[in-house]
Amino acid sequence: MPRILVADKIAEAGLERLRSAPGVSFDVKQGLSPQQLGETVGEYDGMLIRSAVKVTKEALAKPGRLTAIARAGVGVDNVDLEAATAAGVLVLNTPDANTISTAEHTVALMLALHHRIVEAHCHVVGGGWSRAAYEGDQLAGRTLGIVGLGRIGRSVAQRALGLEMKVLAYDPFVSGETALNGAVTMVRGLDELFAASDCITLHATLSDETQHMIGAAQLAKMKPGAKLINCARGALVDEAALAEALNSGRIAGAAIDVFENEPPKGSPLLTAKNVVLTPHLAASTSEAQVRVSVDAVDSLLAYLLHGEVRSAVNVTGMPAHLTGRSRAFFDLATRMGTILSAWSAEGVDKITASTFGDSLREVAPTLSWQAMVAILGPHLDTRLNLVNAKEQAQRRGIVVEHVSHSQQPNQPEYLEITLHARGQTRSIEGTVFPDGRPRILSIDGYRMELLPERFIVLIFNDDRPGVIGLVGQAFGTAQINIADMALSRRGRTALMVLKLDEPMPDHLRDSLRAMNPPILSLRTVSLPPVGEGPGAS
Repeated sequence: MPRILVADKIAEAGLERLRSAPGVSFDVKQGLSPQQLGETVGEYDGMLIRSAVKVTKEALAKPGRLTAIARAGVGVDNVDLEAATAAGVLVLNTPDANTISTAEHTVALMLALHHRIVEAHCHVVGGGWSRAAYEGDQLAGRTLGIVGLGRIGRSVAQRALGLEMKVLAYDPFVSGETALNGAVTMVRGLDELFAASDCITLHATLSDETQHMIGAAQLAKMKPGAKLINCARGALVDEAALAEALNSGRIAGAAIDVFENEPPKGSPLLTAKNVVLTPHLAASTSEAQVRVSVDAVDSLLAYLLHGEVRSAVNVTGMPAHLTGRSRAFFDLATRMGTILSAWSAEGVDKITASTFGDSLREVAPTLSWQAMVAILGPHLDTRLNLVNAKEQAQRRGIVVEHVSHSQQPNQPEYLEITLHARGQTRSIEGTVFPDGRPRILSIDGYRMELLPERFIVLIFNDDRPGVIGLVGQAFGTAQINIADMALSRRGRTALMVLKLDEPMPDHLRDSLRAMNPPILSLRTVSLPPVGEGPGAS
């Protein structure tokens, strides 16, 4: 039974989701220090957090049973991702849940800034009525520059277009000259965006490369009278440089919802001119709070109960949303990799996953890592999964690569995994039939059609009369039933694949291996029944 630690405050709707989940138990323990968290977390399979809990390296020093952390929100600044990845702990977030609320807050700040609403409010409350002193600027006809055209950036763009603004955007990961059906013009760099925009809004992610991406040099390149809005991450902006630009009049105003340190005690923005400040409120709507909690719970339960990964932060190449067919290919990759693991006990040099079919192009990188996990997993005493696969491969000097091909005419889409191990190469091909069930199409070029499940024996032998009878007699003498058999021939050798109702006993394995020739090699693999979670034994 999966146990879940609720280490932060989440909406009641999220807790109700946990209560109604069959076979799941949970404990609510809020306000734990990193030390207390480290002493507790190993007792649980999953953990739910928001922004208050700090999941540090120390807290993950002894992960125990912990396999996943779900963050109710987008940012994971409060999680040591490197430590989580090294420990093989999956980190999930909820990138879609607060998109609308954050976009609306951005537009609200933009309107408040341009129409001087906060200043005017304070003026009226103080007894004043000087309308001319608080004349604003309309948004229609002005140019909005968006840094980062992801979910929130696009949502802001749609609302700005509704306000009749011209919208430019810079995002190094968006190709093409336009976006949103031509309504948004993409620019080649930040300098071009700064020079052309009347207002700039930040929606980039925080990384070593983007920290303080807006500093004195960038602010100097903005149009005179331009304004800046930040509802993304506080550390994107050098607060001292921004305060100086505001106080000197270099830029006309700024609206800030996020700060490098929160609360922003001592920040120069607190006393800067022409600034509107809110206390990290962009996602703080009742609708967003409920949805981030529910989405976090659903993502954690999907992983713990079904092995389904949604919106992973630290999984190499994993798309945010997987189709049922994509998940079936992940299961296939695991089964194929487990079969190849039979030849990898002495070491692995390189693993290549080749996909054939355009629909597999997006998931090809992760299929290669899924195969690596299945190939190496049975031979390692450390936890190995998609979270730490890349780190483990680099540590061991194993090359993992993927190649994507278009689907050939009159051929189904399929996956090929090639294993290079100590000068030898093994390959396996497989596909997923329309019924969603996996099939092995070939092993080392030996063509077949095999449902990869249960106890499998792979026998390479001389292709000569009597070998099948010899093997059948050995199994009959040992009282082991052969449930299914696939035979394939190439040149003077053949591959015999047997599916058994029960594991092959050691004495039978040893006796068959001793029959060399005609038995050239024998390997055994255990796979779960199709329809159950894959895994090697």
